[in-house]
Amino acid sequence: MTVQGAPATGVPCSPRSFMSYRTLLLASHGTPGARAAEALAIDLCAPGAKLHHLLVVPDLWRGMMGDDWLNNVRTRIAFGNYLETELSREIDEHLDRVSRAAAARGLIYRAEVRQGDPATCLLAFARERPCELVVMGAPRPKGTEGLRSRMSLETLVRGLTMPLLVAPYPRG
Repeated sequence: MTVQGAPATGVPCSPRSFMSYRTLLLASHGTPGARAAEALAIDLCAPGAKLHHLLVVPDLWRGMMGDDWLNNVRTRIAFGNYLETELSREIDEHLDRVSRAAAARGLIYRAEVRQGDPATCLLAFARERPCELVVMGAPRPKGTEGLRSRMSLETLVRGLTMPLLVAPYPRG
């Protein structure tokens, strides 16, 4: 099973390769590494399993209003509205894609979007929704384009009370 648009990791993964889980927490946000985690998480779910999906909008988006070229209130508000609309559209498309993939496998899918520090949000979400496994993607390799919003793996490893599986970053 693959999530539409998810890049191949080169790692064989299917429900037959691993254990199947009844409750799984997926942390993803649409990047290539996160999409690899989505595909792996869906493959690891037993039929009818609960897939809890957390998407965190990092705090850094709060400060994306600029300060030098947005020199009047009207321009600042218009830009803020545009940025919020684009971010909301991307989030909705991402959640819809994962929801369709989960439905195709007969999974019970629940998604939540939070804003804040990614590790802090994931730890809180995991406390609120205990599950058997947390799945997330590997960070982008150095030199790969994209926003550098990293989750503190050390914070997660020390704070989680369930296993954490990091899906390998897609090759090529």
